[in-house]
Amino acid sequence: MTDQIRRQLPIVGVAKVSHGRDRMTCLYRCGNACDHAVPNGSDNEYFGDLVKNEVTRRGVLRTGAAGAVALGLGGAAMLSGTPAFAAEAPPALPPVADLHATTPQTTNLTFKAVAPNRVDALVVPNGYDHSVVIRWGDPVVPGAPRFDVRNQSVAAQLKQFGYNNDFVAVLPLDRKGDRALLVCNHEYTNEDLMFPNFVSQDALTVEQIKIAMAAHGMSVVEVERVGKTGQYELVTNGRRPYNRRLTTLQTHFRLTGPAAGSALLKTAADRTGTDVIGTMNNCAGGVTPWGTILSGEENFNQYFVGAETSTGDAKARFTRYGIDTVNRYPSGSRKWERADERFDLTKNPNEANRFGWVVEFDPFTPGSTPRKHTAMGRFKHEGANIIKARDGRAVAYMGDDERFDYLYKFVSDKKIDGRNNSEARRHNLTLLESGTLYVAKLGYTSATEIDGSGKLPTDGAFNGTGMWIPLVKGGKSMVDGMTVEEVLVFTRLAGDKVGATKLDRPEDVEPNPVNRKIYAALTNNTNRGVGTNPAADEANPRNANKHGHILEITEDNDDHTGTTFTWRVPIVCGDPTDPATYFMGYDKTKVSPISCPDNVAFDGAGNLWISTDGNALGSNDGLFATPLEGPEAGHLKQFLSVPYGAETCGPWITEDNKSVFVAVQHPGEISGASVANPASNWPDGDFAKPGIAVTWSVTNKNIGA
Repeated sequence: MTDQIRRQLPIVGVAKVSHGRDRMTCLYRCGNACDHAVPNGSDNEYFGDLVKNEVTRRGVLRTGAAGAVALGLGGAAMLSGTPAFAAEAPPALPPVADLHATTPQTTNLTFKAVAPNRVDALVVPNGYDHSVVIRWGDPVVPGAPRFDVRNQSVAAQLKQFGYNNDFVAVLPLDRKGDRALLVCNHEYTNEDLMFPNFVSQDALTVEQIKIAMAAHGMSVVEVERVGKTGQYELVTNGRRPYNRRLTTLQTHFRLTGPAAGSALLKTAADRTGTDVIGTMNNCAGGVTPWGTILSGEENFNQYFVGAETSTGDAKARFTRYGIDTVNRYPSGSRKWERADERFDLTKNPNEANRFGWVVEFDPFTPGSTPRKHTAMGRFKHEGANIIKARDGRAVAYMGDDERFDYLYKFVSDKKIDGRNNSEARRHNLTLLESGTLYVAKLGYTSATEIDGSGKLPTDGAFNGTGMWIPLVKGGKSMVDGMTVEEVLVFTRLAGDKVGATKLDRPEDVEPNPVNRKIYAALTNNTNRGVGTNPAADEANPRNANKHGHILEITEDNDDHTGTTFTWRVPIVCGDPTDPATYFMGYDKTKVSPISCPDNVAFDGAGNLWISTDGNALGSNDGLFATPLEGPEAGHLKQFLSVPYGAETCGPWITEDNKSVFVAVQHPGEISGASVANPASNWPDGDFAKPGIAVTWSVTNKNIGA
């Protein structure tokens, strides 16, 4: 960004909120969620609270075991007016493992770290190159017109790459991965930066609103490797039968699982409660072992109006999901009801219940109907990622991206069929339709030592034990006073009832395929310990937490279908010179500054890669990597930075470890910016266009080498 442009944007530098995002991003991404009351008003009983009541640490752990025993008996003691964790508990949860023991591991993270910067470009280490694979408006479906920002139409956008790309997956079409399918989420639109001469949401035409609806959803495009390098580019010739757009405007999705057909999901347009038009605010996602895509519907609340007329249970449910029950048009309202009345809850009160699900999509079957799996619960899904349990079942881990919300696990009833034939594929496509849905409850080892400063307790670690509390199991509700359908449609309320642990915005949650541990990005929570909000605890060790941290879960006995686990916080983000940061005990003078972890990924060596969103340290967001074991564990280094105003999404590391794809989301999203006066010129030198970039070594080494 030039100095001239900076002078033209007087708000730049002062339009930030406390966590580092610009106000424009807050408006369009989540409807200014941080300016609204925290949706979770439950008074969940905390282990920390019990300690304050002079229960000993050993007693606290016994209390956790009591919950496990009660739940193991079918939930008979679940929340019938008494705490889920009774004081008279038998055996304790399993003891915390030796979290400092490591296994020597060869790593390849030898690249020189990129320095923090404010450059309006994608910056990569010396010895690496990068290129843009696709950006907003590029053709997806054969026959799509050439993009013209001043001549947009609904018909064109339905065939073109959508806006603000988040999750990225690259699925090989051949053994070498020379040809592949690139699948991407389009999370949200920013009409300020989409339409020349934008004035306000109210001034948008119905056609422009429908263009924005068409720019939401997902894209599938064929890509191919350039020579023998790690570079990829779009396939532009031939039929490209896999290329496809899924949109909010016209794609039909089928509801599956126990809540499908429920009265809670029926509308005047769909009296069956099984057929939903569209998906929206799709954030992160995952790839299943059987080759399908999982996509999480996140901040859907801001698209609906009309809840201000609600009363009773309906009002409480809307409020818990962040839908405004006071104002018809709160700040950030998208005004979509002007183009489609299903977004007006006074006319269609159940329409909002049809969003907030995990979507499963088969990109290898053109024309297939994507599905929304009710068995996996409804909340603000960042994404869903699966590991194959030792007994063959599929286990999905999920985070609810909201301040003080919860971590979930889903275990399928049926086992994965590993055969490579059509029968196995049909079977595997049903795996996420039935199973057990759990929510996490964490116990602490040093609760009385946590003062909110981020200071390590005397045992040298933020760690503890925990349990998975079942919400639905064996086709039955495990939550007192709620039916199966109510638990799955209003999962947040079910988590409240069973006393789940409130976390600092659990976003991407992924299993590490090498060490089989689970890693969750807890992005931030500036409300932690502020006012009447819950104070810091051992799993969320800082008050006013603006930089976030990483949570690691180790399932007991490597049994991902089990109900107990140990956990630790291996990374507490921020400026390494800040005493409140922690990087697995590594020398912090050698560590890159990092703020607001959003997505995690793993390379073939099991190294942890972290992308960030909303850097509160004042520099551009980026992609970081660290070994998790051996002498270099905690040596976090910045691998790349994204352009000014952008967030780093993805990332995706190819199976051969030769390339890393990142989604450059909302470049130039700075208050005061516009098409005519952009805050970023990435990637083409004119105005900002979100897109997908790929980075590779110029010497054809593995990524990170």
